[in-house]
Parts: sequence; structure tokens; C-alpha cells
Amino acid sequence: MPIAKPDFIESLAKGLAVLESFDTERQRLNATLAAARAGLTRAAARRHLLTLAHLGYLETDGSYFWLSSKVLRFSGSYLASARLPRALQPTLNRLAVQAQASFSAVVLDADEVVIVARSGNDRQTSESSTGRVIAYGLHMGARLPAHATSTGRVLLAAKTEAEFAQWMQGRNLLRMTPLTLTDPEAFTQLIQKIRQDDFCVASQEHELDIHALAVPLRNSQGVTVAALNVVASQTRLSVATMQRDLLPLMFEAARELRPLL
Repeated sequence: MPIAKPDFIESLAKGLAVLESFDTERQRLNATLAAARAGLTRAAARRHLLTLAHLGYLETDGSYFWLSSKVLRFSGSYLASARLPRALQPTLNRLAVQAQASFSAVVLDADEVVIVARSGNDRQTSESSTGRVIAYGLHMGARLPAHATSTGRVLLAAKTEAEFAQWMQGRNLLRMTPLTLTDPEAFTQLIQKIRQDDFCVASQEHELDIHALAVPLRNSQGVTVAALNVVASQTRLSVATMQRDLLPLMFEAARELRPLL
């Protein structure tokens, strides 16, 4: 959303940048690390870290800082009030029971995807007693690289060609596994194919031994607002089996959800 320069609060933007610099790769930061990640001077980063600690959003040992549980207030408020997760949850739970697999709903945020809803009763293990597979890091609010995930690719395919070209401009597609597609030309061709197929399979590109299948979720105006995906280990389901058995269920679910989105 565009904003007039007088309305932009630069100090607030910098504070949020410092808060966002904490992730699964860097859970503890000092002023120097936070400055590098947030694009600030060390002195500015230190002031923001101390302020956030004073407000209770960070904890510290005097040198390093880490997120406190207070930051969950934001995600809790979002999940309680946001329409999208609430609309999707019953369908995700139903699919999980039908397919005995783990389903997620995901939205695009710049170069990452964010999980906003997940099927219920999942346990964070590689394979549960029911046979449902849960890939590493697939929890509510998890952020994953868009280029290496089935959901990210489906959401990128929803962009116009001009929008996608702008997204790709100067971008380095990081290799997550030996099988991650990183060639820009080949990736662009893949996105074009996903537009035609209206689904995406990503096999072991974000995590080894994991297949993922995704379809777009569109609202009644035909606008893609999220992506629905399922994950399975290659030892349990082959890509061909996922497409044969699970893809029809997901397309049907997407059609049923359309009036609700």
C-alpha cells in the first residue's frame, strides 16, 4: 500500500526490521549481528534491541537478545481474527482424515511463503503412527523459500508475467538440497508450466525425502489468495501416487472453498 512520506514513521520501520531479523537460522543476536541483518548502524540496532527488551518483546543476557513469548500476541491476534485461516481449517482437517496426510494453507510474502493454517492433530515427527509425514519446520507461521516449495511456485505462477519478471530480477535462487532448481531460465519455464497445469509438485527440493503437491486457492473473483498443499515422504507415497490419489481431492476442495474466500 503506497504511503505519503510525511505519514511514514521511519523509527517504527527500523524497530520492526530489527524484530524481523530474528529467525530459525539466527535465534540469538547481538547488536552487531542485528545491525547487519536489519541494515542499520550498530548504535541504532542496539537502541532498538534495548527498547524491544524493555517492552518485553525480547529477552537478553546483556550481550545477546532473543525473542520472548510476548511476540506471540501478534500471531495469536491474527489467527483469532483473520478470516482466511478460519475459513480453511475445517477443510484442512477433513482432507487430513481422508488422505491420512498433512495439509497446509500458505500465503506469499515477498520471497517467502508463510503457513497460515494446518490440518489438526499433527505431531512434529518425521512420520506419525498414522503414517502422516510432517516435514521439518512445517508449523504455523513457518516461513519457507518460495522458489523451492510447491506452494511458493503455485503462488508465483499466479502473478502476471510482468510481475513475475520483476520478482525474478536480480534474484539468486538458493540451493536448499542437491535437487533444488536454481537456474533462472529453467525456473521461469517451470512457472509457465505450472500456470498451464494449475498445480505444482516439488520433489525433494526444499527437504530430502519429501514430496510436496500444491494447488492454488482462488476467491469468487478468480484471484489466487493462498495455496493448498500436502506433503509426504517418498517412502510412503510416490509423486505419481500423490497426483493420482490426492490431486483430485485438492482440486475439489479448492472449488468448494472458492465462495468462502
